[in-house]
Amino acid sequence: MGEKSTPLLAVLQLLRKYNLKGTEEILRKEASLGDAEIENLDLPEVELASILTAHHTESDPYSYEFAYDSLKKFIETSLDVYKHELSTLLYPVFAHMYMILILYDHNEHAVNFLEKFGPDQEDYYQDDLKKLSFIKSKEQVKGNELAEIYSTNKFVVQMSRDASTQLKRYLQEQKSSTVIINIINNHVQIDIHDGPGRTLAQVRASSGSLLGEAPRNENRAKVFYGLLKEPDIQVLPAPTEDEEETEETPDKPKKKKAKKDNIFMKKPKSDPNAPPNDRFPLPELKEADKIEKGKALREAAKRVQLGPESLPSICFYTLLNSGHTATCADICDDSTLLAVGFNNSTIKVWTLTPVRLRGMKSADKLQDIDREAGDVLVRMMEERDRDACRTLFGHSGPVFKVSFDPFKTMLLSCSEDATVRLWSLQCWTCLVAFRGHVWPVWDVRWSPHGHYFATSGHDRTARLWATDHHQPLRIFAGHLADVDCVQFHPNSNYIATGSSDRTVRVWDCLTGNQVRIMTGHKSPIFTLAFSICGRWLASGGGGGAGGELMVWDLSTGASAAALPPAHTAPLHSLAFSRDGTILASGSLDCTIKLWDFTAITDEVSVEDTANNSVQKEDKLLLRSFATKNSPITSLHFTRRNLLLAVGTYEGST
Repeated sequence: MGEKSTPLLAVLQLLRKYNLKGTEEILRKEASLGDAEIENLDLPEVELASILTAHHTESDPYSYEFAYDSLKKFIETSLDVYKHELSTLLYPVFAHMYMILILYDHNEHAVNFLEKFGPDQEDYYQDDLKKLSFIKSKEQVKGNELAEIYSTNKFVVQMSRDASTQLKRYLQEQKSSTVIINIINNHVQIDIHDGPGRTLAQVRASSGSLLGEAPRNENRAKVFYGLLKEPDIQVLPAPTEDEEETEETPDKPKKKKAKKDNIFMKKPKSDPNAPPNDRFPLPELKEADKIEKGKALREAAKRVQLGPESLPSICFYTLLNSGHTATCADICDDSTLLAVGFNNSTIKVWTLTPVRLRGMKSADKLQDIDREAGDVLVRMMEERDRDACRTLFGHSGPVFKVSFDPFKTMLLSCSEDATVRLWSLQCWTCLVAFRGHVWPVWDVRWSPHGHYFATSGHDRTARLWATDHHQPLRIFAGHLADVDCVQFHPNSNYIATGSSDRTVRVWDCLTGNQVRIMTGHKSPIFTLAFSICGRWLASGGGGGAGGELMVWDLSTGASAAALPPAHTAPLHSLAFSRDGTILASGSLDCTIKLWDFTAITDEVSVEDTANNSVQKEDKLLLRSFATKNSPITSLHFTRRNLLLAVGTYEGST
């Protein structure tokens, strides 16, 4: 072989290296080269890369437009049984073609390509395309966040075996399909499933995330979604006045039957889906915590049973004269305290009962207290220092979330200042400032059993903490954008996260592994709520098109329901009734909506979830409640199933 053939040999070697078989065959025939000549050729990597770049730069930029248009027409003319799954290929192929044109200096063609085919892409990808459109030269590709995500991860496309066979046949027959083959080989993961092709509704139900659908093998790990066996607690009989109140409630059977129906009193002997009680170490209950737990069980005995014919009453707390300064709110488990975070770095805690908040005695007075006394905490409180509200200072940026611990002794808060602070609700001061996140922290949540808490933030991670450790116990990394919300599973063994990458993920607190990834949201996810039984997870979010609300089955990771778009603005709060029959959603559109959760989950069929949603959607929404002009900040069901809501009045429009 002469010197002139060396560049061609180098190109062929690279084509083989990157599995670009179509182009390799064409060049091999032209040069009549054998395998041995290509295998034995050894040129420096830099030289090979420069040769390949030159080869691509000289190629015809019009071939990309022709190849994409040909693929688009092939999919549009395919049978419906293949068309809907094949169409999910269009966006990743389009996005990578645009970036390739930019990389090889075909900037004008790239702009024309984007203008011609960009509007044809799905609505939920338009924001992503806007981010890509800012790339005007190959130097800007490295600095573009979305381009780097697409370059380093594979876009997942699920399709049936028959649909993939149709695609292979098309690519083999089309001479112009080499560029598409290269993109699919390098940047797309085709996840083939057995059985018939999916319908349009089924495809849309699982598409929408930053990188397509969830790979099926990602959701095969076993998840112990059952509830832990509760410790035996001696419950004192309820006061007489409470007994009378229970009997007078028309929606509630008499006390004798109430005990029989009480969800807390009749725990199953062994839940096959529950983790072992010692799987994840949980703190032992203190005496004060046992008393609080006993009070919760007594309240549960008087709970109103909710349903379509027995909707909850709603008590709405409106924050006046706060403008747009109130950013978050939380109500403690026994519904006696309300905490609100503000964008001026302060936190205010209000009492919701006639009992006022007491302050701590001075250091001199504390010296005289008997520390061994059983009521030492009561003796530490100042009798005269009582107020309906306490203000907490410490953060140096807007407070994004506040969260009461299960036993009403501590409060957590997170802020733009990248810290998480633990506050005592007895001495009204900051006990610890947890520093681990390096960017704003969007959410913080207590474990239902106390001691542990989880955070999520702008650094794309969620973290598991314990109150006796200043560093996180686990760091959950995997999301491709901000982790906007986090929620603990009722058994404290798992946490769920929702992200701006439009995925919901579930993580094992024991191992730190991701055990579920769920796709289907078309916009960022801002709020999560686990069902009372632990099997279902509700997620809410939204964008410019309105609010989104979806329900997931943790046992499989599949979508149980995509609820009809009833909200016209993003959802920022979700809450399940204490008996698990009603799901309440609160939105920035100033409305609260009640959903029949029993109807959503009664007849869930994993094989046909999309059709189930369509059949039942008219009956799912039970009722809608509107405020005057107060976006919903927080929702909370009391132990007796009264719904409490918090919002900031924004004045007349």
